[in-house]
Amino acid sequence: MDTDKISLRIAQILKHYELSASSFADSIQVQRSSISHLLKGRNKPSLEFVTKLVHAYPEVDLYWLLYGEGDFPKGMATHVSINKKQKIQNKPAIETTEKKVEKVIVFYEDGTFSSYTPEA
Repeated sequence: MDTDKISLRIAQILKHYELSASSFADSIQVQRSSISHLLKGRNKPSLEFVTKLVHAYPEVDLYWLLYGEGDFPKGMATHVSINKKQKIQNKPAIETTEKKVEKVIVFYEDGTFSSYTPEA
């Protein structure tokens, strides 16, 4: 895990969402100075920081943030992947097949849930 590259990916998140470092810090409930230190490479991201970030921004893939693997934002149609020999190749991130929803279950914070079955 290369912390310099993680800092670059955090900067990419800020740019994508058009956020300042201070508004980003407020959104994930960390000190503003910690974002500045991370972006300048003075500090390494803590586990708490990473979990707050991926929780607040579900489009940020954990493996992409930590290792550069996967997509940002999640679910992009195509991406560039680098294999172990550092060759670059384009490949689809997901295959497009038509699937039908069988059931949707919504879990609530109080431990209850609702289940919905679409009409045929």
